[in-house]
Amino acid sequence: MGSHTRYRSVVVDGLSVFYREAGAPDAPVLLLLHGFPSSSRMFEPLLDRLADQFRLIAPDYPGFGHSDTPAPESFPYTFDRIADTMAGFAAAVGAEDYLLYVQDYGGPVGFRMARADPGRLRGLVVQNAVAHDTGLGPLWATRRAYWQDRAGHETAVRENILSLAAIRTRHVGDDPDPERYDPDLWVDEHAFLSRPGVIERQLDLMYDYRTNVASYPVWQDWLRRTQPPLLVVWGRHDTSFESTEPAAYRSDVPGAEVHLLDGGHFVLDTRADEVADLVRSFAGRVHEAGRRGHNVSRES
Repeated sequence: MGSHTRYRSVVVDGLSVFYREAGAPDAPVLLLLHGFPSSSRMFEPLLDRLADQFRLIAPDYPGFGHSDTPAPESFPYTFDRIADTMAGFAAAVGAEDYLLYVQDYGGPVGFRMARADPGRLRGLVVQNAVAHDTGLGPLWATRRAYWQDRAGHETAVRENILSLAAIRTRHVGDDPDPERYDPDLWVDEHAFLSRPGVIERQLDLMYDYRTNVASYPVWQDWLRRTQPPLLVVWGRHDTSFESTEPAAYRSDVPGAEVHLLDGGHFVLDTRADEVADLVRSFAGRVHEAGRRGHNVSRES
């Protein structure tokens, strides 16, 4: 299926924000928030598969992909600031309400957006994004040390998250069949990170990640109180986030639909067809429940 993807930019608070868009302008919106160290490009497989049903909108955060990379003096690289920019972006492109699809860094951005303006949220799709401290795997030991002593652990964090080998591992994880993964995935991401000043901005953002961990109890409380329609799709070969995290989401939202798939941290790398089918089915139930005037969720 041809998605006829458009590659666009819009100005938000003086910054040029790049985004990919596919689907009819009047279709239900699926807002796609990417992870680290990726960009809107990670969602190309969904744009190719779901444009017949949704208006898919996938932005690059400031400092990522093709969006502007402002100086930290004018744009603090924090999750609060990025969430504010993404909220402004949604308004700028006319996304009045949306199904929100979050992956990795998209989780902290998306939870902030959902709590700040819950009236826009129609449902939540979580793909390998953490909202519980127990979901952070052993690789996070270096990053936790960085939050305690930034100067003393910056060199280790650069190797832990920014090296080409680390980015490859982020995609492949412990998948026993690494030949399924296109090397362009991590080579291209590393090339974006290697542009002047980008690594320094990413280090700022990783240092701010500690605010996400501190916010996990707040997000869990929000999930328990609001019980949003929730679909969790999880690549079981992820070595950054623990495979116990989907069960933790189900503990918060007992009716959540949870699927463990045979993929890595970026499960769309290898399981795009399955994810697209799950999103299509979930969205149909959310729409029908909305038509009937109540939320939808179910176990699987």
